[in-house]
Amino acid sequence: MPLYDYFCDDCGPFTAFASLDNFQDPCDCPHCATTAPRVLMNAPRLAVMSSGARRAHETNERSADSPKRSNHGPGCSCCSSSKARPSKTLHHANGAKSFPTKRPWMISH
Repeated sequence: MPLYDYFCDDCGPFTAFASLDNFQDPCDCPHCATTAPRVLMNAPRLAVMSSGARRAHETNERSADSPKRSNHGPGCSCCSSSKARPSKTLHHANGAKSFPTKRPWMISH
């Protein structure tokens, strides 16, 4: 429920919760119990930020509960091909590996 500002003629301004359905209805003052009309005491808070920052916040918020998923699944023709690719790694009898097609200064993980 949002907070709304009201103004009592006897006690002054106060803030109270009200449902969205009753946003225009007056509210009883918590001090003297007279009916007070709703007023706009403060300017509305607007999100003033660059479009890039807003887009980043929206993306982070969206990914928190519904992350994007890849369309690739079991049987996908682009990533689960039936043809096995030959390995470019040479396995030696002593357990060592060599990578003949790679640069000699590259280290395997």
